[in-house]
Amino acid sequence: MEQNNEIPEQKVDMSWIDKEIAEQQSNKPIDRKPAIKLEENKIYEMEVDFSKPWDKWTNPDDGTIKKIIPVKYGGVDSVFFLNVRNPLHRQLLELGRKGQTKFKVIRLGQAKATKYSLVN
Repeated sequence: MEQNNEIPEQKVDMSWIDKEIAEQQSNKPIDRKPAIKLEENKIYEMEVDFSKPWDKWTNPDDGTIKKIIPVKYGGVDSVFFLNVRNPLHRQLLELGRKGQTKFKVIRLGQAKATKYSLVN
């Protein structure tokens, strides 16, 4: 008795691979500017660049979405990664729409409890 070792041909939708590749590419920052990390309870003055849409980075581990915000901090062109669920994200957008570009920001809390607030 002869065995047939051939695997039956399957119709597989491969479009998900294109989506995976696109997501991988969207996680690569276009500019290799230094990322600023804000220390807790310290005020940072920065100028936000609203001239073009901010790039997006998605954490492959938990799906968290962060915007890569181009800023000038200490005279150096940098980027600031900000979770889209953080209230500061919306505040920056609303104030940027009104023409404000310079901000003072303070970080409160750590890890998942991190909050950013604007300082006057």
